[in-house]
Formats: sequence, C-alpha cells, structure tokens
Amino acid sequence: MPNLVAEDDKVRLDKWLWAARFYKTRALAKAAIESGKVHHRGERCKPSKEPRIGDEYQVRAGFDQRTVVVKALSAVRRGAPQAQALYEETASSVARREQAAALRKAGAVGIETDGRPTKKQRRQLLGLHRG
Repeated sequence: MPNLVAEDDKVRLDKWLWAARFYKTRALAKAAIESGKVHHRGERCKPSKEPRIGDEYQVRAGFDQRTVVVKALSAVRRGAPQAQALYEETASSVARREQAAALRKAGAVGIETDGRPTKKQRRQLLGLHRG
C-alpha cells in the first residue's frame, strides 16, 4: 500500500483517525478526541498522541462505538479500501454494533414523548444506557 508511514515515523492521533475515515474532517477528529469520544486503555487521549501499531482504541462516532486495533499508520487520507487496511475492528465490537443497530431498527431504543421524559421513562432510558 503506497504512502504508508514507516513504523518509526510519527503521526498524530487526530490525523490518523481522519485518514482512517472515522471522521470527515481533521477538526471533527480533534473535537471528538477532546470531548472524550476516543479512549486508549480506558483513558481519554489527546489529539497529539502518537498511535503505534498494535494499539487498541475505543472510538465513538454517532451511535457507533468501535474497538479497533491499529494495523498501519498513515497521515494521508485515501479511499475507503486503503483506510480500512489501517485498522482492524475486534469481533466483540462488531457483534455489539450489529446488536445495537438491530435494536435501533426494531425501535427498542428511543422512547417517543411530547416533552421531557417522565420519571419512569428516565429510569428506562438509564437502564438502556447502562445495559
């Protein structure tokens, strides 16, 4: 694959997430990292963190939360097939995302109300978020 960064070269985390196509712009990637949507070893990251091959990250974008392992480094945004070669999503992450998508499609998540949720609805929402 052309234009991959050598293992000893350095790439910023926000640039790698943008190159791997998790976020549309580098600014969105930086904002997501700063707001705590990207974790490494259970801790929040900084945009300037340098990912290494084999590192595992939890990345949240929209409804999806993915656990990915870095397979290659790149500072250049390419097409989707090249971007998918930069990481590998864990099997448990894929299963969790598919289950969440099925629940959303079935309408199990998202209680329709005309305003603020009632106390009972809040408990149900908290139960969904925790479980």
